[in-house]
Amino acid sequence: MKSVVSVSLGSRTRDHRAELTILGERVQVSRRGTDGDLDAACALIASLDGTVDAIGLGGIDRFLVVRGQRYEIQDARRLASAAQSTPAVDGSGIKNTLERRIVERLDEEGLIHPGQKVLMVSAMDRFGMAEAFERLGYALVAGDLIFASRINYPIHSADELEELARKLLPELAKMPFHQLYPVGEAQTQAGDARYQSYFEDADIIAGDFHYIRRYMPESLPNKVVVTNTTTVGDVSLLAERGVRLLVTTTPVLNGRSYGTNVIEAALTAVTGLTADHPDWGEKVDASGLSGSTLFLNPS
Repeated sequence: MKSVVSVSLGSRTRDHRAELTILGERVQVSRRGTDGDLDAACALIASLDGTVDAIGLGGIDRFLVVRGQRYEIQDARRLASAAQSTPAVDGSGIKNTLERRIVERLDEEGLIHPGQKVLMVSAMDRFGMAEAFERLGYALVAGDLIFASRINYPIHSADELEELARKLLPELAKMPFHQLYPVGEAQTQAGDARYQSYFEDADIIAGDFHYIRRYMPESLPNKVVVTNTTTVGDVSLLAERGVRLLVTTTPVLNGRSYGTNVIEAALTAVTGLTADHPDWGEKVDASGLSGSTLFLNPS
């Protein structure tokens, strides 16, 4: 059996273990949080190096991929370099392939409809999903500046997102990651109510679940949420808020959907390929990996 560990900058309270089967091979996957401690995460990755088949970098993106241009987060590069022999992956290869396909499937099945308003709480880390929504005719609002920088400026197109990425990401990627994204206990802090109107105006809320949970209002009636890394408690919370449909972009294992880094690490462990290999997309398709669809409050 293959073994995969996700080393996360998130809270230890969200740790979990499960098994899945990919291309006929069983993979044991686990998630180990470090409460935002970058040094502890580096040490844990170094201790796992050579003892597992792949390592996931959780709670952080190493690469932000925007129309083929890759921007590398400096702190994530430090984490990845702690593994000398075991591949360490961040999930960007799953985001840029599987998540596109899931948006297309939802559209084909009529679970979402062109013309609906989509709030992507962060889109630079999920540019493939943003492009898929826009290409299919959905009204896109990307909240990268709103939720990451507290700048009340909505982004309305993939072209505008690409332009901002080109201008901002080379310098932002050098900053300490905790200044760009909540890690550890910061993931559980209450958000700013000034931005709740973006959730209320949207039909579909998509992207990183920590941002969604941190900023969402008390009531989300009839909304569709497209995300991942949801625990049983997170699902209950969304149901209480009135969400109609929860779509996870990764499979649900033992009651929770794992991060894209875990799924990418599992596929890498089985195939020996990483996302920069030309056959990566073909392997994602052949794996049969898919998310889940859960009606929480059917209308």
